[in-house]
Amino acid sequence: MSNIHRRFVLLIWAFALAMMGGLSTPALAQAKVVQTPYKNPKALVDIFLDDPAKLGAALYWVRSLVNPLTEAPYSMFAEDMSIIVLMHGTEIVTLAKKNQDRYEEVLQRMRYYADMGVKFKVCGLALQDYGYTAADLHSFVEVTPSAITELMHWQNQGYALIPAVVQDKKFSIDQIR
Repeated sequence: MSNIHRRFVLLIWAFALAMMGGLSTPALAQAKVVQTPYKNPKALVDIFLDDPAKLGAALYWVRSLVNPLTEAPYSMFAEDMSIIVLMHGTEIVTLAKKNQDRYEEVLQRMRYYADMGVKFKVCGLALQDYGYTAADLHSFVEVTPSAITELMHWQNQGYALIPAVVQDKKFSIDQIR
């Protein structure tokens, strides 16, 4: 078969497929929005930061849990969900009453979530390392014996472990979009 003949046969096949819809260009469809049927979510947000200034960014993990669950279509309340924030890194200094003015913005956010039922816990061992006691902390904070034993306990109770990873931002969203 000659090259011209082959091209003609391919052209006929392409035309036939196109007529049957086989080669039609699919319309650009958008992503499908789903509403996962969340039931009694239980999450343990693990915060262990190398810089207390990163706590504001770490609290976005809490926001990412609380906001969708408390808004429509879910409209959950504290009794419908259980969220624990466990802190055991440098961010502990933000919880000290003496540092209230310095960390007021993140304290307001934590109080807001605490009022919504989120429990804020701090590692007792780390608290000692920083030279603080329970009396040095704000009233919405609970002191636990150890972050590691607390992590184990709540995971054994069926809580999903969510590490609040905070990375140094190298690019703006507009730069990479």
